[in-house]
Parts: sequence; structure tokens; C-alpha cells
Amino acid sequence: KILIFHVFYAEENLVGNLASMSTSERIKAIQKMPETMKKKREIRNKVLKEITKKSRHRSARLSCCRQCLQGTVVSFRRFGNSLSEYFYLLQLWHKTLKIIGAEFGTSVLSYFIFLKWLITFNIFSFLINFSFITIPQLLAAEPNNLSFTGLELFTGAGYFQQTVLYYGFYTNATISKIKNGPSYNMQLAYIFTIGIYFVICFLVLLFSMAKSFCRNFINPQTSSGNGSKLLCTWDFNITSGKAVKLKQKNLSTQIKENLTEVNQEVLNFSVEERVVRIVIHLVSWVASLGTAVAACAGVYFLSINNLELFVKERKNDLESQAAMLVLPIVASLLNAFIPFFYSWLGHLERFQTPGYQIYVTIIRNIILKISIIGILCYYWLNIVAASESECWETLVGRDTYCLVLVDFMFCLLGSLFGEFLRRIIGTTVCVSLGLPEFDIGRNVLDLIYAQTLTWIGILFSPLLPGIQMIAFSIVFYVKKVSLMMNCQPPRKVWRTAQMTTSFLFLLFFPSFLGVLSVIGVTVWRLKPSEKCGPFRGLSSMYAAVSEWIKILENYTASKWVVWIYHNLIANELFFFILSGLVLIITYLYWQIIEGRKTMTKLLHKQIINGGKDKMFLLEKLRALQRASQNPSAP
Repeated sequence: KILIFHVFYAEENLVGNLASMSTSERIKAIQKMPETMKKKREIRNKVLKEITKKSRHRSARLSCCRQCLQGTVVSFRRFGNSLSEYFYLLQLWHKTLKIIGAEFGTSVLSYFIFLKWLITFNIFSFLINFSFITIPQLLAAEPNNLSFTGLELFTGAGYFQQTVLYYGFYTNATISKIKNGPSYNMQLAYIFTIGIYFVICFLVLLFSMAKSFCRNFINPQTSSGNGSKLLCTWDFNITSGKAVKLKQKNLSTQIKENLTEVNQEVLNFSVEERVVRIVIHLVSWVASLGTAVAACAGVYFLSINNLELFVKERKNDLESQAAMLVLPIVASLLNAFIPFFYSWLGHLERFQTPGYQIYVTIIRNIILKISIIGILCYYWLNIVAASESECWETLVGRDTYCLVLVDFMFCLLGSLFGEFLRRIIGTTVCVSLGLPEFDIGRNVLDLIYAQTLTWIGILFSPLLPGIQMIAFSIVFYVKKVSLMMNCQPPRKVWRTAQMTTSFLFLLFFPSFLGVLSVIGVTVWRLKPSEKCGPFRGLSSMYAAVSEWIKILENYTASKWVVWIYHNLIANELFFFILSGLVLIITYLYWQIIEGRKTMTKLLHKQIINGGKDKMFLLEKLRALQRASQNPSAP
């Protein structure tokens, strides 16, 4: 009797708390309750009655104006809630992602979520560069007298060289359209826009990794088990037949993935079998690393010959422009065909779980792609920058433009020949092969490679994120259609909640940190071209900031900017202390996370073992109360 009294008392407190909440908070709180729809309706009705009682008492005290104001606030809240629901439905590819997750599981879904995140990232990059760099330059630009032939779309040369697409077209003057009016310093705008953009990228990547890590590794809901997933996660608001089937497939796929981890077999190999497996792994790694070294050597020697052809021989004719495509095509060919060799090595090694095979394939692909990008960066910063070219920054921008464009074309061709023809062969010529599976590792590394090229080229081609944004959007639709038509769900269903976190980590390191190193060397060490670009005539790009600080020293109102520059930005000790604080905060945060994980596991184990926990007993009593009210309930 005492426990039942506590239950009813707790329910009265619950109704009182819900009545004091706002409408949106109250709806969300009732939806999250682990109760049946009948019980939720009862609680909602009690809360509405409680609100009506309180409103009657208050209405006698409230004036007419105050009642009108309160009604207006409530109407705006309802309008805001309905508007937020519509915006949720209008999220980019929301329905498409749900269909992919239901049909192919979370492993394939993680690729499309990552691709969607990159598209959003490039939209933000394009808007920043276009707003603060391109638009001011367009206001002061002179008309382009070169003719457009169409070949520029593939080579990036000719007409495009005299447009805002490349670094060399931007002026080093101060733009002022009104006499004695405000002016716009293009040098400072260029370097500060790029610098602030990379700082924002750094923070967004860190925040995204932390958020993904908390959601996929630490969230207590992940340890709720399959029973609660089966009994407590159904959304009774779903009424459409298609939505019901889609939700059923989603739940079925998630439970299969969880059961695969639980029922995972531990294989015991003999000594001979272990030795054979170790030898196969070693041979596979030697073959993969040797292939990467050979590919890098080929790209290096081809880039040297390509530069000699461009600088010393024909400079403006059609053949010279077409020759600029040789390097991007060869690099894309290597990036397209060597990963198939790595996938074959993965099948040859016969890993125990698909997760191991995907991670090993990703590591081999990242070594290949980052090595090729590293060779190209060495070629650009040490050979092209010291060449006889009048504007070496534009040449680097052309190379990155061609690499991004050709890589996009090979990505589309890969979906055609790598998946469509594979389906034709597997269904007509060799039926035993069957339909192909979606290669997650290879496709994800293609995205990271393309995004890395975009980050490198953003200093030399500010509008490159806009081009990559369009390319990624087309890739999303092409990959989605190819997945639905040509591929089959993974034969071994497995849960990949941590896969998105791994993708973000690979994008951060070595991709983003490597790009920061390249940009840092370019801004601080290399001398800009004498005849083009906003930094012409300076010893380095960063010298524009130093000269601006010297000018600010003459103005008393700007002393605080000079103090921040000398004591924070130009002070190595500040960054050393800041790095130490970040490491300490990271360590403390990690300890808190580990403590939360340990407590969650202990509480979950206690509930499973039937421990005498007061909340557990209260939930039992509520279940008995529901059963007594509805005898037919299980």
C-alpha cells in the first residue's frame, strides 16, 4: 500500500511538473515517456485539466490586455512548433536517408550521412568566400576580353584565368566605389577570410567529432538492449502504410545488427592456420605499400614533365592546355583502380568480421591517397613556386581545379562501370557472383580525397568549394540510384554506430591537419608572384598583416588590436599554454566520459539482475497497474 501511495504521489508530481512546462516541452516530455498510448493520453488529459483549473484561478486576476497578450504568446508558440515540424520534414534528403537505412543498414547509411555533411560544409565555405572575397572583386573587375571555347570547363585555362575563379585575377589595391567613402582592403580581406574560415573548420570538425563520439560511444540509450528497442521504440503517431513498413524495416535491421554483435563467434585457429594468416597479412601489406610507393613515384615524375611542357614549350595553344589534363587523369586513374586491388586483398585475407576488413581497406586507401596528395603538394610548393611561371598560384589553382573535376568524373564512371557492369555480369554472365555490395571504404576515401583537394585549392581558387558542392550533390543522387538499382544489402549484417566518428577523424587527421601545414608554408614561407594576385610585391602573404599592424600602431584607438597581435597571435608561449589547457580539458572530459560509461553499465547490470532499485520497483508497479486496468494486455 505504501508503494502504491508513492506511485500515485509521483504521478501527481509528474502532472504538476508537466503543467508548468511550455507547450512544446510538455509534448516532447510526454512523447519520450516509456508508456502506452492509452497511458500517455490519460496523462495528457490530466495535465490539460490541471492547466484549465490554474487558468480559471488566474483569469479572475488577469486583466483583459494580459489575457490577450498571453493568447498571442500561446499562438506564437503553437505556430513555432508547427513550423519546426515542417522544417524537420524539409531537411535535406531526410526521407532518402531513412529509406537507405531501412534497406541497407547503418553501414551504408553512414556513407550518405557523411556525404550530406560534406555538402553542407562546402555550402558554408562557398558563401563565406563569395561574400567577402568574390563580390568585392567583381565590383572592381575589368571586363574579360578572352573568348570562351568550352575547353576551359575541363582544363580550367584560357577564359577562366581572367575570372574570379583564380587567385591571380584578384587585385592588390584598396577598393573604393565612393569618393572619400569607405574602402575595402583586398589583401586583408583575402587572408583574413581564408584564415577565419580554417579556424571555423577546425572548431566545427572538433565539435562534430566530439558530438559523434558522445552519440555513438557514450550515449546510455545504446545499452538499452533489443527488448526495449522492440517494445518501446515504436512511434504510434505513424499512420501511413509506407511509413509503417519503412519503420518496421529500420527496427528489423537495427535488431539484426545488434544480434550479430551478440552472437559473434570467436574462431579458434591451429598454429599452422595462424602462421598462414599472418603470412597472408604481411604479404598483403607489403603489396599495398609497394603499390602506393610506385604510384607516388609515377605522379612525381609525370608532374615534373608536365611543368616543363607548360613553362618551356607551348604556353597558350590548345595542345598545351590539353596536356595539363594528363596529370589529373593519371592521378585519378591510380586512385580509381588501386582501391579495387586493395579490396581484393581484403577478400583474400578473410577477416573475421566485415568491420575489420573495411577499416583495413580504409587505412590502405588513406595511405595511398594522402601520399599522392603529399607528392603533389611537394611539387606545387617546391617546384611550381620556384618555376618561371608568371603566376604560380594560378597554376596551382588550375591543377586543383582539374584534379577535382577529373576525380568527380571518375567517381561517376566508377558507379557506371564498377557497379552497373558488375550487376550485369553477376546476373547474366556469372550468376554465382550475384549482386555487388556497396564498397564503403573506397567510396568514403574518395570523398575525403576530394575534400582535401578542395581545402588545398581554396587559397588559390576561392570558388572551388562551390564547384565541389555541385559535384557532391550530383554524386549523392548518382550513388543513391546506383545503390538502389545495382547493389544488394551486406550479406553479413553488422552495426556501425562508430563508423561516422571514424570518417570524421580521418577527415580531421591526416586530411585537415595536413592541409593546414600546406597553407601555413604557403602563407608564411613562400614568396608571392610579382605580377598577379592580391599579395604581389610582398615578401610573403603574411607580410600584409604585419604592414597593417604597423599602420595601426599610429592610431590610439587601435592599440588593443596591436596588443592582441603582439601578445597573443605572434606569441609562441600563448599557443603553448593554450595547447596545454586543451590537453588538460580533453583528459578531464575523457575521465568524465569513462565514469559515465562505467556507471551506466553498472546500473544496467543491476536492473537486469533484478536489483532492489526504487525506480525499478516503481516501473514494475506501473506495469502491474496497467495490467490490472486492461486484463487483455500481455
